[in-house]
Amino acid sequence: MSGADKKVLLAAPRGYCAGVDRAVEAVERALEMYGAPVYVRKEIVHNKYVVETLSARGAIFVQETDEVPEGARCVFSAHGVSPQVHAEAAARRLQTIDATCPLVTKVHREAVRYDKGDYDIVLVGHEGHEEVEGTYGHAPDRIQIVNNPDEVDKVVVRDPDKVVWLSQTTLSVDEAMETVRRLRDRFPNLVDPPGSDICYATQNRQTAVKAMAARCDLMIVVGSANSSNSVRLLEVALENGASAGQRIDKADELEESWFEGVSTVGLTSGASVPEILVRDVLAWLDKHGYATVEEVRTETETVTFSLPKNLRSDMKEAGVIDVHNDRTRSSNHTA
Repeated sequence: MSGADKKVLLAAPRGYCAGVDRAVEAVERALEMYGAPVYVRKEIVHNKYVVETLSARGAIFVQETDEVPEGARCVFSAHGVSPQVHAEAAARRLQTIDATCPLVTKVHREAVRYDKGDYDIVLVGHEGHEEVEGTYGHAPDRIQIVNNPDEVDKVVVRDPDKVVWLSQTTLSVDEAMETVRRLRDRFPNLVDPPGSDICYATQNRQTAVKAMAARCDLMIVVGSANSSNSVRLLEVALENGASAGQRIDKADELEESWFEGVSTVGLTSGASVPEILVRDVLAWLDKHGYATVEEVRTETETVTFSLPKNLRSDMKEAGVIDVHNDRTRSSNHTA
């Protein structure tokens, strides 16, 4: 196969979403403001490169708050935490910076609202995922977790007319909607959340992959194995016509054997992946004859989120942030 026959379809949007950008920058700015170490509960986002890079700068990643020295500074990850974690941090007098994605916070508020309204809450999501654990903790007496459509039949409610569904923000849109369809078959008066719980970035990245999948002999998804949205992107690609697919963390995991007979390579990245990792893959592909790159854009994203309030306040007081321009930057940092 000649180089003229080889090309890359590059998905857009791809990579960092506003919530990830905000969370990663919160750790970076905290290190700049307060100095190392800054502790981070769980991975700030699910990406190995990001965690390794921040660790090298002085961030210390822990699993639980009791691993953080009393009175130390601790950042909560983008995936959110339960009220119990906030209470544990307060008991240890930790100086917390809550980097929970605002779209996850929205789901938390919905859980609290429907709990107060005495609804049974069906949380569509993957049990054990940090985001699901955090949301569950806001209404543990009312929430049931449903991992997939086949588990709908196991749902037991007190009043079939007072049931609401909520969702993990990083799911496959199609699978989540199939779960909701089956829930509605069982509970015709099922209440929808106010606005989609699946985040705009997750949906946009899946839409871009759907638009290009059928043209791809091989789809490469850059993202870590514990990144729900990255894993979903590969599933979506294969479900929508990609002949084959691989998920990688970085370019040096690519294997030449994958590309035998491949003329068109699709390339995308999960919402917690910095653009430098995509550029590295493009450079590898270029060296292997895939010099033509065609962007497949289905949406242009303009969403930004402000940094956590207490961090922003300290930065303003120190004069390192403009009070009139304190949105997080959109460049894929940690490069």
